[in-house]
Amino acid sequence: MGESKTVHSPLVTYFSMLSLLSLCPPFVVLLWYTMVHADGSVSQTFDYLKQHGLKGFIDIWPRPTATAWKIIACYAAFEAVLQLLLPGKRVEGPVSPAGNRPVYKANGMAAYVVTLVSYLGIWWFGIFNPSLVYDHLGEIFSALIFGSFIFCIFLYIKGHVAPSSTDSGSSGNIIIDFYWGMELYPRIGKHFDIKVFTNCRFGMMSWAVLAVTYCIKQYEVNGRVADSMLVNTTLMLVYVTKFFWWESGYWNTMDIAHDRAGFYICWGCLVWVPSIYTSPGMYLVNHPVNLGTQLALYILVAGILCIYINYDCDRQRQEFRRTNGKCLVWGKAPSKIVASYTTTSGETKNSLLLTSGWWGLSRHFHYVPEILAAFFWTVPALFNHFLPYFYVIFLTILLFDRAKRDDDRCRSKYGKYWKLYCEKVPYRIIPGIY
Repeated sequence: MGESKTVHSPLVTYFSMLSLLSLCPPFVVLLWYTMVHADGSVSQTFDYLKQHGLKGFIDIWPRPTATAWKIIACYAAFEAVLQLLLPGKRVEGPVSPAGNRPVYKANGMAAYVVTLVSYLGIWWFGIFNPSLVYDHLGEIFSALIFGSFIFCIFLYIKGHVAPSSTDSGSSGNIIIDFYWGMELYPRIGKHFDIKVFTNCRFGMMSWAVLAVTYCIKQYEVNGRVADSMLVNTTLMLVYVTKFFWWESGYWNTMDIAHDRAGFYICWGCLVWVPSIYTSPGMYLVNHPVNLGTQLALYILVAGILCIYINYDCDRQRQEFRRTNGKCLVWGKAPSKIVASYTTTSGETKNSLLLTSGWWGLSRHFHYVPEILAAFFWTVPALFNHFLPYFYVIFLTILLFDRAKRDDDRCRSKYGKYWKLYCEKVPYRIIPGIY
């Protein structure tokens, strides 16, 4: 079992599960309602709820319709088929706690291109109008909220009845098992990886699909696309393109290699990503801002630069690991710490910790350009309303928490070497400040 019983106490799990279940679904619905029907104004939604109370809230909660289910089913089936059938390089993930090595087919970039080309194609040839997705957005989110919950129950049962690998097991507590997940690498059959599907092909892909949807909707309504919308959509698509370009790198991260497939991560990717991550674009549909060419270009260039730096941080560390430190970092030999640690089975192993380049600035410097990129694709909305910035604030809290979790994990793994590393790279995220 290992992982979940040490990471989170039952109390923390109950609390986070109850808050996720009780706060997130209504929040998704209220965010959608505010952006689409209340002019993006939090106070307008608040006044409405104050006047009508719980009944008013139940009235605005959209019921999942047949159209919504159809759209979700077609999209999910399309992505699943692409994941299974498109050719891709064979990639091995990191060795798991139980000593298994997951094997993936890296065809994310191909799936991404096929998805966007197909989506634009069916619109161009009049087969399907993406505006429909926007018009039924509330019902789609509502269907996702319930459908993903049922999907997580399926994952829980599967973890008990038919686990895919030895990286699974029960903590003996039904709520912890459901929330944090039973299996690290659940699969259907031998080749269909469930986490790659939920996190990458459904969650991240929907971000790009919805960004394009909002752009098309604004065009259909106004006969043109405002420069603010163009900047927002372009930056989001550049970011998601970077993600799929790097997808096999993502398979080495905490989300895939440490977090099990439970309600926490799967529900988050199936519901939270499509609704919250795309929300600045959702706001811009009805609030076209004209930035003017100069300002639009400044924001665009700043955003692309941030995404590039974020990419370059990851590239630098991966190159350093791949060559075992025998590479150039910013034109010089890298400075590093050789840290040894003991595995659960008692073996002693070595790890190289990079202390120069981007990684000499702070221990999690790559989070800075990531947060800034999110700010730059939101700022075209200007500052009339607070709500479009919710994603930036949420991302900041998420990444600061992740940096802390990661530091705690490394401290217990590397001991004195980590102390040495922290002396060399004293700042956690923001150089000179934090």
